[in-house]
Amino acid sequence: MRASIVIRTLNEADYLGDLLTMIARQKTDGLEHEVVVVDSGSTDGTVEIAQRHGARITTLTKAEFSFGRSLNRGCDFATGDILVFISGHCIPVATDWLQTLCQPIMDGTVAYSYGRQVGDDDSNFSERRIFAKYFPAVSAVPQEGFFCNNANAALSRAAWEAHPFDEELTGLEDMALAKEIVGTGGKIGYVAEAAVFHHHNETWARVRRRFEREAIALQSIMPEVQLTLPDVIRYVISSVWLDWKSAARYGKLRSDGWSILRYRIAQYVGSYAGNNDHRRLSRDRKNRFFYPSVTESETVNVWLQSHRRPPAHESQQPARER
Repeated sequence: MRASIVIRTLNEADYLGDLLTMIARQKTDGLEHEVVVVDSGSTDGTVEIAQRHGARITTLTKAEFSFGRSLNRGCDFATGDILVFISGHCIPVATDWLQTLCQPIMDGTVAYSYGRQVGDDDSNFSERRIFAKYFPAVSAVPQEGFFCNNANAALSRAAWEAHPFDEELTGLEDMALAKEIVGTGGKIGYVAEAAVFHHHNETWARVRRRFEREAIALQSIMPEVQLTLPDVIRYVISSVWLDWKSAARYGKLRSDGWSILRYRIAQYVGSYAGNNDHRRLSRDRKNRFFYPSVTESETVNVWLQSHRRPPAHESQQPARER
């Protein structure tokens, strides 16, 4: 069996070399792999880095780009039975990442799997709590529902051929495809052991825009979601308060207090801007998507582990063992 690792890139030179080095170090059991880079106009040496590491490269223009279109281009260009997606600013934690992520698909248990994401010491405190909420330490294969994230995921080629990515969405193309798969009787799996370090070095404006485009896309996937101005005020206050309490517990309040406030404002202002007026969502279901619910055990798990990004020459072990 063959896996094609599809990486979307636009100026990913900071982390792409380390990512490709860790991909080359993957240890698999009968699973061959290739690397496909889909570049949309990088000017920082990204393409040259990919070439040095032997990646197969295809391109699309910035005018052509959408998240779904770039993935469809990469999947069509790829030759593998399993299509693996990883962000150009994510780095596998361990050398068994590829095998572990693909195994549920190879076993026929699921059609679409996704792995854990963790931050490092440079990650925003609030974003690390978001990672803890959506990517816990315990696997669910298969899982309930259709949440999925293409920053670290694998999809059977047969499932992609039956359900190509939506090329019109402004984000969340992974959830849209997962919803289609679940709707036709397929399964999605969360594989906590297939972890990656996820690096988001963004300006506050880019954080806001990221949440805005994802909220726009969520309206297409779940039109019943409605985020009101009172919701935004409530979520900003509650999320900042909970983050500050957690930061104080781990001695991070003085260093991270201001950035927590700015991050949560950018998150919810962006979400509100992108959220269109459709049917109202129940309070419980709305909280599931927007409320910063992180259990104490998940918070401890995040902060008692070292999630710095090791240099590529270091031996890397799963975050749960570090």
